[in-house]
Amino acid sequence: MGAFLNLVDAVLFLFFVVIAVAAPLIDAQMCLPAGLLPDLLVDLNNWYTREYGDYLVAEKPHFFVGIVWLELLFQWPLALLNLYGILGGKPWFNTTCLIYGVSCFTCMAAILSELMGSQKASDKLLMTYFPFMGLGVLAFLRGLLPHSGKTTTTIGKRPLLGRKKRV
Repeated sequence: MGAFLNLVDAVLFLFFVVIAVAAPLIDAQMCLPAGLLPDLLVDLNNWYTREYGDYLVAEKPHFFVGIVWLELLFQWPLALLNLYGILGGKPWFNTTCLIYGVSCFTCMAAILSELMGSQKASDKLLMTYFPFMGLGVLAFLRGLLPHSGKTTTTIGKRPLLGRKKRV
């Protein structure tokens, strides 16, 4: 099971790196004025919107902007914590991963419901959103699995040397 957990952690690590970079640089354009970001990032976002036909990014419906705010203020810090938790083998990684997975899955359920229900989304667009749903499920399930990092606890333990014997 250790090799499997390491593989899952590696996949999640890559996912969290993508989120750590994309959320403040790309997704923040939904909420912030265009003048705050470099033209290169604005052009990249415009290219993506045209190439994939992402009408949610183009039209900016209120529910989608709210989900992006949730991603920026809640999920993005959790993604950073999860990166640190994976690298440091922290015992709280399961908890933060579980929280992130549930939040990501919930947001993706709303977005994918809109995309599929509106009949406006192309297969190409759906294929850009579905992996994030799957990774949300993976993060959720990883949060339920035992911690794979090796940590030692020193709470309540004292060094054997240096103790004075009581008479």
